[in-house]
Amino acid sequence: MKPGSEHYPKQGSVILHIDMNAFYCSVHEAAEPELYQGKPIAVAGSVELRKGIIVTSSYAARAKGVKTGMQVRQALQLCPNLTLIKPNFDLYRQYSRKFMQIAYSYSPLVESMSIDECFVDITGSKQFGTPLEIADMMQRQIYEELSLPCSIGIAPNKLLAKMASDMKKPKGIFVLRLRDVPNVLWDKPCGYLYGIGKKTADKLTKLNIHTIGQLAKADEAALNRHFGVMGTLLKLSANGIDHSSVNPEQEQSKSIGHTTTLPRNYTESEEVYRVFLNVSDQVARRLRKQKLVATTIQITIRDPAMKTITRSLTLQSPTEHMDEIYKTACRLFDQHWGKGKPIRLLGITLQNLTAKEDTAIQLDLFDFDKQPKKDRLNQIMDSLRDKFGEDAILTAGMLGDDPSTLLRNHKARGTSLQMDHLKNNPLDENK
Repeated sequence: MKPGSEHYPKQGSVILHIDMNAFYCSVHEAAEPELYQGKPIAVAGSVELRKGIIVTSSYAARAKGVKTGMQVRQALQLCPNLTLIKPNFDLYRQYSRKFMQIAYSYSPLVESMSIDECFVDITGSKQFGTPLEIADMMQRQIYEELSLPCSIGIAPNKLLAKMASDMKKPKGIFVLRLRDVPNVLWDKPCGYLYGIGKKTADKLTKLNIHTIGQLAKADEAALNRHFGVMGTLLKLSANGIDHSSVNPEQEQSKSIGHTTTLPRNYTESEEVYRVFLNVSDQVARRLRKQKLVATTIQITIRDPAMKTITRSLTLQSPTEHMDEIYKTACRLFDQHWGKGKPIRLLGITLQNLTAKEDTAIQLDLFDFDKQPKKDRLNQIMDSLRDKFGEDAILTAGMLGDDPSTLLRNHKARGTSLQMDHLKNNPLDENK
C-alpha cells in the first residue's frame, strides 16, 4: 500500500495489541473462583479417558511443566493434582465479547484477531490519556470488571504491537518503538518474528539467514528469488515495518456499549449527567460509524459493593443522535437510582440495532424541520474527528470538575489538535 492510501497507517499512529493471558483457564477461574482460582488447571478434550491434548493451562499448571499441545497423560504425570476441564466455548465467547466491548470503549477501531486477542488503534483517543495511560486503564478495567489478566503491546504498527505483547507476560505492558527494533529483535532467531512459520524459518536457515538482524540486512532481490513477493515483506518485517491498518469488524453489532469506572464514588446527579453526556457521545459516534440506528437504550450502574443494575427503555423511533441517547439515559437514572447513593461505574448500551438505510425513522411533527440540521451537524463532527482525532471535539463530560480551565487550554491549542497526540507519546520517533 502506498502512503496516502485510505488504509495506509497515519504517521504517528499508536496501535495496541491486547492478548488475554491463558484465556480459557482464566475464564474458568473468573467464572468459578471458588473452584479454580490460583490452582493448576488445564482445558483439554477427552477428560474422562485421560487422552487427548492440553488446549491451554493456567500459570500455576505451567509452573509444574504443563504445556499447550502436551498429551493429557503426560501432563498428569508432571502434575498429579492437575484439574482437567472440558472446553466451554459459549462461556469463552461471552467473556470475549465483554473484553472486546471494553476495548471499543477507548476506540471505535478494534480488529479482532481471535477469541482472545485484538488490535486497537488509539491514535485518536488522546482524551483518555497518553498511550501508556490508556493501556494501563484498559488492562486494569478488564481485570476489575472481568477478573481476566492480559498483556498489552504498544507500538506504531500492528506487527510491532503483536511482538510487544509477548515481551512481558502475564499482565505486562511493553512499548516497542521502531528505533528499538535493532536492539530488541535483531539478535532473535527468524522464527521469533511474527508471521514466520517453521517452514519459512528452515528455508531461511538453508540460505544462511539465522537471525532477524541478518534478515533485515539481506539482499532483497535474493529473497524475492526464493520467496517471490513475500521476500520484500520478510525484509520489511525484520526492519519493523508494517503498512497494514487496523480494520474494524464488518459484521453488524448486536449491541454497542461503553462503561466507565469512575475516579471516585459519585453521589451527585450533576456528576452522573456529565459522565452520561460523554458516554452518549462515544456510543453514538460508534453507532454512526457502523451506519446503524438503535431503538433501545440501556444504562448500567454499579455501586461500591459491586452490585450492578441495568435498566432500559425502548424508543418510539430509532435514533443515532447523542442528545436523544443522553436524555433517555438521564431519565432512566432519575427513575431507578436513589438520590445520593454512591456509584462506582456507569455505562450505556445501545440495543435493537438496525441498518440506517433499511430503517424508516418516524419524524416528530413539531421538530421534523430540525432533523436535517442534526444530521448535518453529526456529519461535520464525525468528519472533524476522522481527520483530527477523537479529541478534536469535546463534550462537557470530558471536561472534569473544572470545565472552564480545560476548555481554555483546549482552545489555546487552536488548529493543531491533529498533532496533539504526539505530546507525551512514547512512540514519537523525534523524542
